[in-house]
Amino acid sequence: MNKESWQGVFPALVTPFTAEDTIDFDLFDKNLKAQVEAGITGVIIAGSLGEASTLTRAEKNELVKFAKSALPAGMPVVLCIAEQSTAEAVSIAKEAESIGADGFMVLPPMRYKADDDETVAYFKTIANSTSLPLMIYNNPVDYKIEVTLAMFEELAKIENIHAIKESTRDVSNVTRLFTRFGDRFKVFCGVDTLIMEEVMLGVDGVVGGLVDAFPKETVAIFNLVKADRCKEALAIYRWYLPLLELDIHPKLVQNIKLAATVVGIGSEYVRAPRMVLTGAEREHVLNVINKSIETQPVLPEYLNLTADASLA
Repeated sequence: MNKESWQGVFPALVTPFTAEDTIDFDLFDKNLKAQVEAGITGVIIAGSLGEASTLTRAEKNELVKFAKSALPAGMPVVLCIAEQSTAEAVSIAKEAESIGADGFMVLPPMRYKADDDETVAYFKTIANSTSLPLMIYNNPVDYKIEVTLAMFEELAKIENIHAIKESTRDVSNVTRLFTRFGDRFKVFCGVDTLIMEEVMLGVDGVVGGLVDAFPKETVAIFNLVKADRCKEALAIYRWYLPLLELDIHPKLVQNIKLAATVVGIGSEYVRAPRMVLTGAEREHVLNVINKSIETQPVLPEYLNLTADASLA
């Protein structure tokens, strides 16, 4: 996976389960096919949305191997690494490389709130343990560690750190990154509700959540903005926003799995301690989903558009 492969829409895939709490690979395959048809350019396996904290290493490896076999040749399969210890993170990276993963999306150390030097050392150690490229996931809202510009200055010295998932929720940080580093890093929008804004600011890609249920709309917004057809993209985005807000919620996994179920490419099953939505909470989310489906826009042709050089 070269640096130029970090572009476009990468779904942060949900992990579908059966009623018996095993991975539903038939449903996983169905969702992958829908994503590919919609025009995605890579996938993220076993991220937060994929319920990584409840998956065994063996299950993560099986998801990687299945995705590699099911997706078109050359489409990147990126495994999320979110671990408490550096040693475990390195071990996972080495094993995943041996079974065919194409890259890693790496979160800061879990549970322990590492300081800046510790966080940089953690990322560097993982990067130096593998020949595969890394995306650094910068999400201080949820994970309480911010990767600052000064820290990225240090990380820029590591050749195989290619990309940043920008999830600070401060859209101006996109401009700070490009102003400071030019094209050194590929920058991805990591917050569903900011897709339109951050693609307009020039991000190279999107790591999305609601794309698990509505892949065509997500890819359409990205491609249309890149082709300088912002008015068409904005109409889709305004329709999409109530759904996208389901992603910035503590129960984003349940919300997005419910949406994928309603549209026929997912199931509601989650792994404990999570529980499926019930009662008024479930009805509220269903209402958002169903209202959106009732007014779902007809999409313009959005595949194979030529990107506008000023936005690329």
